[in-house]
Amino acid sequence: MEDIEKKLQTEPTVSAVAQEPVKPRGFFAKIRYYEELLDRKLGIESHSLDRVHPEDRHPPSDVVMAFMWASATMNISCFSTGFLGKQFGLSLGQTIPIVMFATLLGAMVTGWCATMGPGTGLRQVAIARFSFGYYPSSIIALLNVIEQLGWASVNCITGGLALSAVSDGRVSIAVGVVIIACVSLLFSFVGLRGVLLYEKYAWMLFFVIFMIIYGEAAHRANISAPPTVSGLERSGNVLSLISVVYGSSASWSSIVSDFYVHYPVNTPKIKVFLYTTLGITIPTCIGMLLGACISSALDTNPEWQAAYDVGIGEILKTIIYPTGFAKFLLVLLVLSGIGVNVIAIYSGALSAQLFAPPCAKVPRAIWSFLVFAGVLALGIAGRNKLLDVLENFLSLLGYWNTSFFAILFIEHYYFRKGNLANYDLDAWNDSSRMPVGYAGLGAFLCGAAGWIVGMVETYYVGALANMIGKDGGDIANELALVFSSVSYLPIRKLELRYVGR
Repeated sequence: MEDIEKKLQTEPTVSAVAQEPVKPRGFFAKIRYYEELLDRKLGIESHSLDRVHPEDRHPPSDVVMAFMWASATMNISCFSTGFLGKQFGLSLGQTIPIVMFATLLGAMVTGWCATMGPGTGLRQVAIARFSFGYYPSSIIALLNVIEQLGWASVNCITGGLALSAVSDGRVSIAVGVVIIACVSLLFSFVGLRGVLLYEKYAWMLFFVIFMIIYGEAAHRANISAPPTVSGLERSGNVLSLISVVYGSSASWSSIVSDFYVHYPVNTPKIKVFLYTTLGITIPTCIGMLLGACISSALDTNPEWQAAYDVGIGEILKTIIYPTGFAKFLLVLLVLSGIGVNVIAIYSGALSAQLFAPPCAKVPRAIWSFLVFAGVLALGIAGRNKLLDVLENFLSLLGYWNTSFFAILFIEHYYFRKGNLANYDLDAWNDSSRMPVGYAGLGAFLCGAAGWIVGMVETYYVGALANMIGKDGGDIANELALVFSSVSYLPIRKLELRYVGR
């Protein structure tokens, strides 16, 4: 009997052997096999699409909900966005409250969407299926991929500019883009564990650097400089700046739950909302307001103006003293772009998998690499037009995220009575049990009509927006909110009455 017991203790059981992944045939199958192995060894999250059930969750610290967004937003891109106030002809006194208000408004949109993550255990695109429908939600997945490609490419450009400045032009912007994208891919490949590990601590470094730059530059801000626009033109430019800044914070709303699926179901919603909202608002304002302060001094400081004409990295190198210290800080600031890119590549790959059932069969590792390749292409192509990219891209993000938020909000509080018990969460990947999507798609298209007539972009100004000042006033977000909300209610009622789901 003792011999039998020893044999059972030393030999693997049938169940233990069964747990080992069987090496399959086929390209995708082999990649999934190695993903499974790495998941077992390193926890790279090979089953990233699946709903995370309450008993399977291993939550990080609650404060990570705030810190991860601080690491993602306290970067050179937000600093660059702060220069847009001057570009719109507004004074520093006008730019500061606009930045604070619009950032908070966009962050609140993202903060509400975040509250859906712990309760459902689902990624944001999967949550959208309960209002947009199974197949129409593919539009959200596609827009998400485009959005993450854009965000990551913008941060690669700003990081490339910083590296070029550090090397005194010996490292080209294109090479800088490649370096930052490659480092970002490594972190995002590991999965949510790698993303949160980086984001939890990185913000501390960037906060110290920004405080140093404030100390060296903020006292030169020209608060008394008057705006260069007035009347209706000023009103239009204020609306356009609000749209850009709002879009910067609201753009996280379509992916925020991707990072909250491991928190307990009973996590207080108010905590999730406040941590996320403030975690986005405060660091975003730190970067943007610094950019606004420095831009206000360009007219009275020829040295800064000449450096700014070369690039964002060059003006930072000029401001920070001494030069050697400036180069050291710029190298560290390059890492700030990685914080956004890690999030962007991770969520971009998830959204690509959720685009359609065949896409889900392609391993996340492959999608991560494809998103990385897209980031490289966009970053290299747009490296010399940073402010144009920011002005147009961030506005467009706000437009569709406003419609996205309105539809999810009405579905949750009006049709689901604000109760997650009214969601069949296990049906998230079953098209026969999801809404058909007439209401979601119809309301989204109605919102798109609002974007078209209300947007102000470099190459197109909507008919209604064109009536506000010489350059137009961007009212696309306001129209998107109204058009999507007003249309979703009646169409969804009809959908429930005649389709029943």
